[in-house]
Amino acid sequence: NMRKIPIIMDCDPGHDDALAMLWALSEPEKLEIKAVTIVAGNQTLEKTTRNALRVLTFAGVHNIPVAMGADHPLMRPSIFEEGVTEMVHGQSGLDGPAMPEPGFAPEKMSALQLLIKTIEESEEKITLVPTGPLTNIAALFLVRPDLKEKIERISLMGGGAYTGNWTPAAEYNIYVDPEAASIVFNSGVPIVMAGLDVTHQAYITREENEILRQKGGRIAVFAAELIDFFSRYHYEVEKLPGCTIHDACAVAYLCHPEIFVEKQCHVDIELEGSLTAGTTVCDPGNYEGKEKNATVLSGVDREKFAELFIEAMCKLDK
Repeated sequence: NMRKIPIIMDCDPGHDDALAMLWALSEPEKLEIKAVTIVAGNQTLEKTTRNALRVLTFAGVHNIPVAMGADHPLMRPSIFEEGVTEMVHGQSGLDGPAMPEPGFAPEKMSALQLLIKTIEESEEKITLVPTGPLTNIAALFLVRPDLKEKIERISLMGGGAYTGNWTPAAEYNIYVDPEAASIVFNSGVPIVMAGLDVTHQAYITREENEILRQKGGRIAVFAAELIDFFSRYHYEVEKLPGCTIHDACAVAYLCHPEIFVEKQCHVDIELEGSLTAGTTVCDPGNYEGKEKNATVLSGVDREKFAELFIEAMCKLDK
């Protein structure tokens, strides 16, 4: 299948968003990034926008339109101002490596307007790749439900069938804006869910990060330095065996679906639960007999994932 997949990345960079963006840029024969829309998430909207522009500038990319989207959830109070994610991503949301100032400005239009324009103007169906809270995508579906038929599918990072990371039951991206997630999961658009079940298996070890650092040029070193900073939280707080690059799974699946284990099932979002708000409730046993609206990724060939990741980062320097 040599057809390039046109994608819109909707993100909140974030170390793993940055790595997902770089991975997408490294596969020009498979993916074409039509636009990048920004949401508040790992940091405030100003910071996540600045981070996206700096990563693209660093990678020498100035021709992809970037637009600022939602700075707070659809219905709930924002948690971005409180610095809650600083232990994970640092003050800037992308602490660690030195980066240039943004070499270009975001579009004058909003993320919602850019999403509408890009989807309307596209000859072929667009794939959405959201790696932050789903506020922008939910807004799109509320305002222009007619555009759903021009969307091929949504490959997202969020949720988890069996575990959370922000609360015991909920993953951060979904927890931040459960109403938005509910709108997206109930939209009728096919969803691929790269949740914690798979992303906790998609980690890069210290040894692999050293291989990356030694092997590549400036972008590979930049990626290794992002991992140096990001991995501290994984090793020290979460006690994981490596640095999980969660958001990169949503991109990797589009390029290399064969390395993942997947299961079709119905997924819905818990909005009310006092312990479980923001939980992605997956029904692999099909107890409710509902339509299978999601491809839930449950496993990955970890060694192959790491190898492909290193290859992708090194390709960018060529």
